[in-house]
Amino acid sequence: MIDPRLHVLRMLAAHGTVTATAGALHYTPSAVSHQLRTLAEDLDVVLLVPQGRGVRLTPAARILLSHVDSLFSSWEHIRGLLAAESGSYAGSLRICGFSTAAAALLPAVVTALRASRPAMEVRIIEADPAECLDLLLADDADLAVIVSTEATPTSADSRFETKFLLDDPLELLVPVGHPLAFRTDVGLAETADQQWIVDRPGRPHRQLVFNSCAEAGFTPTVAHEAAEWDTAAALVAAGFGVCLVPRLARLPSGYPIVRVPLRGDPAPSRHIRTVVRRGSGSQPVLAEALEVLTLAAVDVRFRAGKGPSGEGRV
Repeated sequence: MIDPRLHVLRMLAAHGTVTATAGALHYTPSAVSHQLRTLAEDLDVVLLVPQGRGVRLTPAARILLSHVDSLFSSWEHIRGLLAAESGSYAGSLRICGFSTAAAALLPAVVTALRASRPAMEVRIIEADPAECLDLLLADDADLAVIVSTEATPTSADSRFETKFLLDDPLELLVPVGHPLAFRTDVGLAETADQQWIVDRPGRPHRQLVFNSCAEAGFTPTVAHEAAEWDTAAALVAAGFGVCLVPRLARLPSGYPIVRVPLRGDPAPSRHIRTVVRRGSGSQPVLAEALEVLTLAAVDVRFRAGKGPSGEGRV
């Protein structure tokens, strides 16, 4: 077994402060400080030094951390070998994902695993992409489905393994009667003079919209901010602006709105990926869940063309 205090040090390196680390691990700050202090004493090195109101990792801590990720990766791989040898179907699997994935993709995984492994508890956790990564690192989740952003781990990240799942094209949402509502498709540059409804600052979808508009040569004029598809659809229906919605996003019914496909080379889209802790992807349960997700993505791409409905978050 790996010394759990190494996990605390690893989380501190990821979160930057004792308080944030405590929150991610569901510890008290004093418990985090105690574990790091006793780890330093046992190793006879200094791991942290005060810096302002926080702490700074020492060179000794950096040396230790440079080996910790490979230790955890090896341990995840060993767990997979043991699970394959025992054929155990017990235990639990925790899957986290952003709202669209939680609605469109993850139920298929739960259904499949309940059928093949009835003794296993499978749980879905809805969370934003950044929170999903925190849940994985804290061992509060085993598998994540996220939208690619600038913060998405690369293939070189020693903590995670990522895999492309599907592209989710963006579509323009306009009110019925809007000049663009009658088009079979539209170039995003044609919307440069529109008033826009976008997500709140700091959220992935807002950045995706701004990046897509920048590639089309303009900055959107923000008229309103909405974090829920229901709110965004209502504002569009009232004629207060237009917005971009992913094809997989489920919109509430009853609003006089039209979804218009975007054209481009490539057309604007969000890229959806799976993430697991490095070394864990070969564990039988996770390998099965990833296979089911791949099949679900194929099915969802087919059904998405028929126009999703229902509630969801931006």
